[in-house]
Amino acid sequence: MTERLYYTDSYLSYVKARVVDADPAANILYLDRTPFYPTSGGQPHDLGTISGQPVLEVIDEGQRIAHRTAVPVSENMVECQIEWARRYDHMQQHTGQHVLSAVWMELFSIPTKSFHIGAENSTVELGARDLTDEQIERAEQRANQVAREGRLVSVSFDDSQMVTGLRKPSGRDGLLRIVTIDGLDRSACGGTHVGSTAEVVPIQIRRTEKIRGNVRLEFVCGARAERRARQDYRIVAELARLTAVGLDDLPEAVNKLRVRLTEVEKDKVRLSHEVGRLEATILSTETRPSEDGIRRVALNVLTIDDAARVKAQTFVSHTKSVLLMTSTSQSGVLVACSADSGLNAGAILRDALAQTGGRGGGTATLAQGNVSDPTLTALLEEALGFSS
Repeated sequence: MTERLYYTDSYLSYVKARVVDADPAANILYLDRTPFYPTSGGQPHDLGTISGQPVLEVIDEGQRIAHRTAVPVSENMVECQIEWARRYDHMQQHTGQHVLSAVWMELFSIPTKSFHIGAENSTVELGARDLTDEQIERAEQRANQVAREGRLVSVSFDDSQMVTGLRKPSGRDGLLRIVTIDGLDRSACGGTHVGSTAEVVPIQIRRTEKIRGNVRLEFVCGARAERRARQDYRIVAELARLTAVGLDDLPEAVNKLRVRLTEVEKDKVRLSHEVGRLEATILSTETRPSEDGIRRVALNVLTIDDAARVKAQTFVSHTKSVLLMTSTSQSGVLVACSADSGLNAGAILRDALAQTGGRGGGTATLAQGNVSDPTLTALLEEALGFSS
């Protein structure tokens, strides 16, 4: 059995330990005691070194903990050094989660379903179908109020049959590790925690999203929150500089830019359609009819978009006209036939696609599909009379 030193002292970052078992082929060590926290309960494992060799993974195997190192370690007595910055960050995030979960239960009777510490943000999944902005603001304010009070965070061990007042039932038998935040929360938890809520200030709720009928809440605490706040300010300040407005005026300025961009996009579409119609009219004028009196044009374009379709429709709006359009950037094809050409664009395309395994369809005057076979264009050219 591995003695889990982090159970009683989360601040312990260095210790000497004895190797009691090993799997050299997998670079796995088992120690008589360890300060390394294994991945468990939504909290990632610690990193650090064992006798100078990087620890890549810490695995909870129940009675003992496996430590996987980058290279084999052959010593019987080893020095364990935790990567302190990572450990302390996890302590802050995990304690902050306890504060937030307790506050959501205190204010709104909303339980926590799950918890996860990520590389940039942490999340709790709350047992609620939806949250209001007012609830989120109240919960964040209350959590920071509690944190600023510097409430004691303590650890105790109690028999599961004797434990009362837990925020969430444990479901485990035997000896439970209880993490208590003075006057706020009691939870059965094996994670690492700070000694005072003052160490998790500030607590920031970043965003929420609906998941599995619940709400997942993203948050950061302590040093993470400070870094995120600085980054947020840098981003906002740069946006204010680029828009030449003050920070407080930035939302209005961005909204004006958004509205203007929408107008510009509409103008762009309108102009592209006008250009397409003009080009189609010129193309119709310059194209000589074949012996059967039909003007036939084959075009290769970058993308068959709305402007391209407008161009095709305009071309075949003239007397006896046929247009075949292919795309260079996508496997697309478009067929357009004037009503008096005697040709059915949709039927011709569907017949060619049936022979080549492609997909598509359309009307008698305009049809579009995906090219799945290089012979499709040749089939269409023959059906539309280009080769006659």
